[in-house]
Amino acid sequence: MSFTSKLKTADFRELAPAIFYGVAGVILLVLLPLAGFPPHIGLTGVLSLVTAYGLIKKRFWAFWLVVALLGVTSVLSLYTLAVVGFSNALVALSMIAYVILTWAFTLQIALKRKAD
Repeated sequence: MSFTSKLKTADFRELAPAIFYGVAGVILLVLLPLAGFPPHIGLTGVLSLVTAYGLIKKRFWAFWLVVALLGVTSVLSLYTLAVVGFSNALVALSMIAYVILTWAFTLQIALKRKAD
């Protein structure tokens, strides 16, 4: 079965985590030059894109990248929230949304893995 036919038959609930990690990876890589090229943002962006690929192709290592990204993104977002505080509302709300979505999709992937 080809890749495009797998995407056509997959439902949104199955593709949502891969879309989230893909979009988050692209956003982090786009923000990389604007932030002064900090390596942790670039590494997190690349790992997010690799995770999206692994989730789409259903690789066994994708779950472990999701778990690793859970820790990395939680620390990165909560640290940014602590430093910026709520002086910049857009950054604060985006970091809160990023943490909530990361935890939600990690829980979804973990429950799906446990059910399989």
